[in-house]
Amino acid sequence: MKNKTPKIGTIEYEMHLAEASAQKPRLLLHACCGPCASSVLEYLTPHFDVTVFYYNPNILPKEEFIKRENALKDVISHFEGVRLIVPDQYESEYISYVKGHKNDLEGGARCSLCFTLRLEKTAEFLKSHSDEFDFFATTLTVSPHKNAPLINRIGNDVANKIGVKYLSSDFKKRDGYLRSTVLCREWGIYRQVYCGCISELLF
Repeated sequence: MKNKTPKIGTIEYEMHLAEASAQKPRLLLHACCGPCASSVLEYLTPHFDVTVFYYNPNILPKEEFIKRENALKDVISHFEGVRLIVPDQYESEYISYVKGHKNDLEGGARCSLCFTLRLEKTAEFLKSHSDEFDFFATTLTVSPHKNAPLINRIGNDVANKIGVKYLSSDFKKRDGYLRSTVLCREWGIYRQVYCGCISELLF
């Protein structure tokens, strides 16, 4: 029985096409943190030329943002040829974007807005550097606490609005999350204990 061709518009579909190409497609990968990026990079780097984009103004306080940035750098050091881009970003961008949603529960409207903000900025960066990248994707779907269909819907909506290409994923499949815990333990990577925002710090 032949293997089923992956769905168009997914990470797996582009990996399937890359097998027959002499050149790797260029992927701008939004990364929320080092732990989530670990197994995702292991999965993607054989098939894509990956640049990691660390835009997460939701991570509060600033000291925590820096700790996660350093953890991400530690993870990337294990993968040859992977670049890291850390654009200018300010927590005020996030706070104003989710204004009025301070008391939302985890997984509610504030989370959807947070996904939208981060994926919009990633897509806008791709748009302004379209000669360097073919697609964008996000590591967010590796977490068992995140709604992959929702994230992919937002990613595709953002891509259509801005005029770029988003690749849908569900990196938690194939034990992606479990693999990330193994890699972080082996490499001594800092693992945070909360997603990013602290509601008490929101206005």
